Amino acid sequence: MRTKEETESAGGHDETRAGAVSALASGWAPDPEDEAWRERAHAAIPGGCHTAAKGDDQFPVSAPAFIARGKGCHIWDEHGREYIEYAMGLRAVTLGHAWPSVVAAAARAMALGNNFNRPTRLEVECAERFLELVPTAEMVKFTKDGSTVMTAALKLARAATGRDLVAICAQSPFFSYDDWFIGTTTIDSGIPQVIKDLTLRFGYNDIASLERLFDEYPGRIAAVMLEPARTEEPAAGFLERVRELCTRNGAVMVFDETITGFRWHRHGAQHVYGVTPDLSCFGKAMGNGFSISALAGKRALMELGGLRHKDAPRVFLLSTTHGAESPSLAASMEVMRIYRDEPVTDHLHAIGDLLRTRLEPVIAHHGLTEHIRLAGRGCSLMFGTLDNEGQPSQPLRTLFLQEMIARGVLATSFLTTYSHNESDIDQTVAAADAAMAIYRRALDEGHERYLVGPPSASAYRKYN
Repeated sequence: MRTKEETESAGGHDETRAGAVSALASGWAPDPEDEAWRERAHAAIPGGCHTAAKGDDQFPVSAPAFIARGKGCHIWDEHGREYIEYAMGLRAVTLGHAWPSVVAAAARAMALGNNFNRPTRLEVECAERFLELVPTAEMVKFTKDGSTVMTAALKLARAATGRDLVAICAQSPFFSYDDWFIGTTTIDSGIPQVIKDLTLRFGYNDIASLERLFDEYPGRIAAVMLEPARTEEPAAGFLERVRELCTRNGAVMVFDETITGFRWHRHGAQHVYGVTPDLSCFGKAMGNGFSISALAGKRALMELGGLRHKDAPRVFLLSTTHGAESPSLAASMEVMRIYRDEPVTDHLHAIGDLLRTRLEPVIAHHGLTEHIRLAGRGCSLMFGTLDNEGQPSQPLRTLFLQEMIARGVLATSFLTTYSHNESDIDQTVAAADAAMAIYRRALDEGHERYLVGPPSASAYRKYN
């Protein structure tokens, strides 16, 4: 055991304190009511829920089975247990759960009717506000999720160029649930090979890999799709070079800003990096949990899906029944107003940077610098869990989640919101301190001694 002086010099961390007792030692057991509801869910719903990332296979068995409500960055399960939440709503809730003015805006719109046979003025107002916030775009069209707008962007690019191939960034884990992307993963059942063959991959910050694709498939690449940034920043000149290659080779440059949009900057990551794509796809932060996404870009491309062009075939573009549902548009209007008028993005960066600054010495104290890696900007902080060989480890990730959950923190990543404050950071760091003590022991003694139930699994796996 360390001396008092050694403990204080390490910042007060002490893995021998009661808070460092593992969830296994605390006598956790499944709740019969939760298990009954879980069985009902799997009997009625393939996978037990409607979003893969929320599935039972993505969490430790001790995770809250069902969420009852949320307020700010806190959630409560059906038994009244409270948790600080990160990456809320799969990154879609960036202000906080049940943000009063957003809920009120949606409620006012709902009272007037949700959907009609003709457009509302709200559709125009929301489009204009979006274009005010993202001035690099000239037109915008709304729908409900990022997958749909990414596929719409590809359709526009193929229509505009008359080409069939798409080049996507290999480091981005998800672009769309549609075949053109899922066919590139291991979970490609049901997708014809002819579809898979139309998607090519290049490396982020590896401009030579994209140059090789253009050389290998001259005149065939319709679009180049990438997130402007994810866990690492673009190397000097990388995005500019992608822009140059697309222009020179007649390909459409598409930014997937589903995550970076508004979170990096209220004008998007394209504003931060000073590179304007031909098309952009926004989502997540647009509605603070309400379902809305956007395809935006240059007028010459977007108008191919409109009514005013005469010299090119029409593109059937994002014609969805609920694409202009009034409550979501009204919610988005208010969300965008808040981003425009308040320092939301500044707070996301600052509070995330504070969390990083507070976590790094804790990681070092437990000797986990090579095993728990923080990555990304403060506004989009993520962590990796590595084993003794330096390889990503699902069992250790599950154990870390398990120990954080046992201490009131649900954190599949450390993405903060406008609601997270210094008190939340204090509680999170204290939970991480204790969880990392167990992580350290698991590295030394084996995770089997500490992990309750099976480890979580990659969503991209061939078999269950």
